[in-house]
Amino acid sequence: MTSADRTIEDAATDDAAVGDALAASTSDASLARTIARSAQIETEIDQDPSKFRVLTGDRPTGNLHLGHYFGTLRSRVLLQQRGVETFILIADYQVITDRDGVGPIRERVYSVLADYLAAGLDPEQTTIFTHSSVPALNQLMLPFLSLVTDSELRRNPTVKAEFEATSGRPMSGLLLTYPVHQAADILFCKANIVPVGKDQVPHLEQARLIARRFEERYGRADAGQPVFPAPDALLSEVTNLLGTDGTKMSKSKGNTIELGMDADTTAKILKKAVTDADRNITFDPVNRPEVSNLVLLAAMSSGRDPQEIAAQIGDGGGGTLKKVVTEAVNEHFAPIRARRAELAADQGYLESVLARGNARANEIADATLDEVRTAMQMTY
Repeated sequence: MTSADRTIEDAATDDAAVGDALAASTSDASLARTIARSAQIETEIDQDPSKFRVLTGDRPTGNLHLGHYFGTLRSRVLLQQRGVETFILIADYQVITDRDGVGPIRERVYSVLADYLAAGLDPEQTTIFTHSSVPALNQLMLPFLSLVTDSELRRNPTVKAEFEATSGRPMSGLLLTYPVHQAADILFCKANIVPVGKDQVPHLEQARLIARRFEERYGRADAGQPVFPAPDALLSEVTNLLGTDGTKMSKSKGNTIELGMDADTTAKILKKAVTDADRNITFDPVNRPEVSNLVLLAAMSSGRDPQEIAAQIGDGGGGTLKKVVTEAVNEHFAPIRARRAELAADQGYLESVLARGNARANEIADATLDEVRTAMQMTY
């Protein structure tokens, strides 16, 4: 039997022989290997950043906030500064995975773009593009869907988590195939590293699985290398900021501070932030999550140690803590907000940046799709 004759079930059986691929990606041994490889990649980036290409992005479901900035935006800017070629997707098609409509999608896309640029992403170094503008990327969904089974998709941890978040709403076909769509996002530009937290490793494993199965089924021995590289995880220590109400930070809850908010609005929101009755301020995330969250926000905004900030405030109480946080946040984000205001006022420039990014993404996607069609013997 040749590799071209293999069925999905054959591939699934092979994977089962060594354990389910997605489940295995969360095992202690597998996670240890991922951590080791991520550390190796960090060293290799310093030695030769040209070896790597990064793909990451966001759904434009609302304005970006401080959680996005400290969680991902800063690290993307650092990768750019280190010389890594970076592709950032504004995933407009993914907005409708669990929603009935797109909302003010155009406004949100350009808002996210302004946030990116204000935070320091340079369109001369980083390609920023949208799903809906790159047809060849989305066309990869068809052959990729033939490489996975229904049961594999339903077992995917990300699909299960997203479905649970819909409170029992029937799962759309787009939500079920969300991991395959993300695999297309990663593989269309042949990204070989994807920044993720440890909890997102199983999602990346789906892209690795598809890359491997495509090669097993359609790879050509004379090609010298696979059509798609198996992407590695670049693990990041994600700082999970809570919302100002002490719960998970979420755009839908209105408990965030957006990057585009002015200093006065920021001060008003932080004044209402949840603390506790103990006037002595300490940094104790387990026992005092709300207070510690504010201390952490002040620390990240000022570049100081949270224990040092807590000790300095001492018995100053929640009022003093909120004042310290407000000053730190407003000082840190003042230049970013000023730049963002300039960008938002220049719609023509934002449109030109996105047009250039979309053109670059289309050029690469078209070339990749041509390779895929050639490998599948579908060139007529």
